[in-house]
Amino acid sequence: MYQGSALNITQNLTHVLGLAIVRGDFKHSLPSEADICEQYGVSRSATREAVKVLTTKGLIRSRPKQGIRIQEERHWNMFDADVLKWTLVSKPTLDLLREFFEMRIVTDSQAASLAATHANTDNISKLEAALQRVRDADAGLDDSLEADIAFFTAIFEATHNRFFLQLIDFVSTALRVTQRYSNRLQGIKLINLAFYEAIFHAIDKGNSLAAFSLVKNMLDDMMKAVLFE
Repeated sequence: MYQGSALNITQNLTHVLGLAIVRGDFKHSLPSEADICEQYGVSRSATREAVKVLTTKGLIRSRPKQGIRIQEERHWNMFDADVLKWTLVSKPTLDLLREFFEMRIVTDSQAASLAATHANTDNISKLEAALQRVRDADAGLDDSLEADIAFFTAIFEATHNRFFLQLIDFVSTALRVTQRYSNRLQGIKLINLAFYEAIFHAIDKGNSLAAFSLVKNMLDDMMKAVLFE
């Protein structure tokens, strides 16, 4: 029996069921709501809320007299931080890592280009502070993953584009999970200080073409190192 507030119980059940779905523990459908209540020791209301959440994430669909059916993977909302985390934790395949890098090459490069065009003085200050964290990480004084996330978060914020801002949590989650769970990333040097320095200066000077190319080249190199080492 789960303990805690109704919200925590629902969140815990959502996590357990969501991870089980992504992991392939269920074939085509979930147990009935009554069976879930009995199996996990939760209330009917908590079960219904968890089913609603998993439905909004694209993992399942619930229809009268059809039960709770598991959706095909193409329907899953991969931009949802939970779905992304469950997927990367349970099966961080090379294909998935490749798809993630391919997406970042497009989004992060364009974000750097937009940042060079739209960044204000506050954005440049935040990006410079993040660059200092990258320098510290390169010297072993900071965590390289967190420094990398801080740097690209500052770039996305500098776009002043609400759609790019929505990608910050997605990219951060993916970076953290892939770094922790993929053996292919072990031993890969995340920080190439020269690239980060050059990217900062391109954005600071408003050179959108250089910013785009630098980020693209950096991610191209990293993808090759991870996938083809």
